[in-house]
Formats: sequence, C-alpha cells, structure tokens
Amino acid sequence: MEHIGKIVCFLFALLLLWTMPARAQEDLTSPDSVPEIPLFTDTLVVDTIVTNFEETDETDAMSEETQIQFEIDTLYWGRDSMSLVRFYGKLDQLLRTKQGNLHILHIGGSHVQAGTMTHRIRKHLLDAYGGPPAARGLIFPYSAAPVCNNPYDYRTGKEQPFNLIRNVYQSYDFPLGASGIAVWNADAMNAISIRMNAPEYDFMADTIILLGKAYGWPIDPILKEDTIYHFPDSIDFDNDRYYFFFNHPVKDFTLYFPCSKGDTFVVNGILLKNGRPGITLSSIGVNGAQTSSYLRCTNFTRDMELLRPDLVIFSIGVNDAFGDSFDSVAFKNNYLKLVDRIRQASPDCAFIFITNNDTWKRARRGRYHVNKTGPIVQEVMYRLADLTGGAVWDQFAIMGGLKSMDSWRKKGLAQKDRVHFTAAGYNLIGDLFWDAFIRELNK
Repeated sequence: MEHIGKIVCFLFALLLLWTMPARAQEDLTSPDSVPEIPLFTDTLVVDTIVTNFEETDETDAMSEETQIQFEIDTLYWGRDSMSLVRFYGKLDQLLRTKQGNLHILHIGGSHVQAGTMTHRIRKHLLDAYGGPPAARGLIFPYSAAPVCNNPYDYRTGKEQPFNLIRNVYQSYDFPLGASGIAVWNADAMNAISIRMNAPEYDFMADTIILLGKAYGWPIDPILKEDTIYHFPDSIDFDNDRYYFFFNHPVKDFTLYFPCSKGDTFVVNGILLKNGRPGITLSSIGVNGAQTSSYLRCTNFTRDMELLRPDLVIFSIGVNDAFGDSFDSVAFKNNYLKLVDRIRQASPDCAFIFITNNDTWKRARRGRYHVNKTGPIVQEVMYRLADLTGGAVWDQFAIMGGLKSMDSWRKKGLAQKDRVHFTAAGYNLIGDLFWDAFIRELNK
C-alpha cells in the first residue's frame, strides 16, 4: 500500500508539471487578467528608514527605537463595504479594458494643500494605468494670493496678488464651494495663469470649467490660450460655472478678470477635463482646515455634483485634534455630515479615512511635547469606517504610533514643527498608502 501511495503522488506531481506551462500561458494571454501591480515596499531598503535615537532635552524625548510598521500597511474594511467593492470592481475593469473613467478626491488640510503626497499617489495610479493620462481634474490657483503655497505639479501666476478667503476663517464675505478656498479681485483688471509642471505626464484639457461668480456688473472672464482670446462658450449662472470648449488640447492658459470700479470676481476653482479614459485624482486642501471648516462651505454639495467622485480619501483631523480640547463625538458627527453631503451628490461614492499622523505641540522655545489625541482620532476613524462602509488606512500606527514623529524628523522625513513632513516624508507616506491601496486589488 505504501508503494501504491508513492506511485499516486508521483503521478500527481507529473500531472501538475505537465499542466503548469499551459496554465501560465492562459493567464498571461487572457484579456480578463491583470498582471499583479508591484508594491513600492518590495524594493525598499528598510534599514534606510529605521533609526536609533539618542535622548534629548526635549519634553517626552524618545526612549527607545521606533520603526515603520510595514507589516500592518494595509486597509481595514468596515462593515457593509459594498461601495468599496464596487469601486475596486470599476478600477479592475478600467485597468483591464482601458475604458471608462474614475474620479478620486483627496480632501484635507495642509498635508493635502502641499500636494506632494497626493501627486505621489497620482504618479502610482497613472503608472499602473499605463495609457495617456485622463484629465488633471480640479485645481485651485493657491499662489495667486500672497503667502499661499501651491502644489508643484502645476504653476500659478498672477498679474497682481488676489485677496484670499479660506474656510478656516470665522466669517467671510463670499460663499465657498467644495474647494474650501477662494481668491477674489475687485476694481481692476487682473489675471491668473496656469502652467502644467509635470512633464512626465501629458495633462491636457479640451474643456475648462471656471468655478466662480461675478458680483456687481456682470463680468465675463476671458481665457487666453497661446495667442488667442476666448469668451465663455456657455455660462451656468445658477451654479456659478463658466465653460470653455476646445477642439484641440490645451495645457497652459491665462484667465483675465476685467473688473470695473465696484465690481468683484471670486474664483473658487478650475476643473480641467478631457475625453480620455483613465483615472483622475483631484486634491482639495486648505491649510488649517478642520471637518467643521468644510461644513461651513455653502456650495460644497453643489460642487460635488459636478465632481461626482467615485472615491474620497479623507485626511482631515490634525487640526481638529490639535487644540487644547478635542471633542471626539463632534469630530465623528462632522465627518458623518461630510459623508452625507458627498453621497447626496454621488450616492455610490466609497471612502477611505486616513488616521492622523503623530504630532507634537510646541510648549516653549526648543521644547515640544506629544499630542496625545492620536489614538483617540485613530479609534474614531475605525468607527467611521464601520458606520459608512468605508476603510481605514492607519497612518498613525504604521508610522510607529505615539511619539514616532520625532524619529521621522531625525531621519529627515519630518519638519522641525513635528507636524508636517518633508518632501521625502510625504513621498514615503504616498508610497506606503499606495501599497495598501493597490494590495486590495492584487488580492
């Protein structure tokens, strides 16, 4: 009987070897198969990230080694996550067929306004897609206002500085939309120029939608492309939108706002569209923004009806939890209100919540202490994933948990304020998020 068993095992092994080449060939040639997308951390040298720390005279100084928790770099799915299932189904089909479009929105505060992390994720998405890029999506001319930082993948110029409104202000004269920010010009001719600054990607538009409104005498903005001036092809006064259509690709352009005395023009954003299939990743970020800041934006849902995102990545929370007191219940309820407003515009939208990074507060010159709200926000995010059918990317745990931000600073990955990352740190955060995000599709 023992010999018979060995013979059976031997024959079974031969059968597997005989069938394996045919199966491998079938998988590679099938139009329904997508090659597994490589992870960034497959090639990352972990020793370049892990750091040993020396004791310092700063409050709450590190007492032991902290390192990135690569093994938990994944997405936690909440209950009833059918919206995520649908999103990943659309993503899978798009990568297989190169047909259709997906729009992803990344919403947050200064981490998002900086644009570095978001563009890193955008780069991974476009490289995985492999075809010509879809539209750049929603942008905002941040640096048209004084001391307002702009994402580096497009450049903003102006003739004269514009006035600025942010949703963090307690009051403002003009309503805000989904972008949470606006610039405005009054009593004079002024202009904003947009120049694409990501040469590795052929971002172009055949439709440019200016989100804005004239106050006073009706003002038609003028768009200059190359040497040609264009008036709006269509104006939607009910929703404050100006449409410019082109029969050729447009990358760089200038918008002019001819305001007479007593007139004002407010710019809430610019949506760049084209007819290509693919994935669009737009970012909405305002320095200092909290969840309540976006709830104060009167036209938030109206603008979401234009954007209609398939997935929203939330990075709001650092500013909510940075003050002297933090109400976790109000924080959770504000997030639920934001989710509800987005789903009014895009009912099938999926959500990913990113927990706060570890942060430190400055006590006095040269001394900092740990902000201990990180674990509380972390717990709320997991609760939100369950309540909304979303997912959590636990940035707080992955980067090393409480007190870990100082280790990132000492390695050149975080800034001195122990709140923001350096460019290298934001790129690493983007890489880690991408690994967790695409691992779900590879599964």
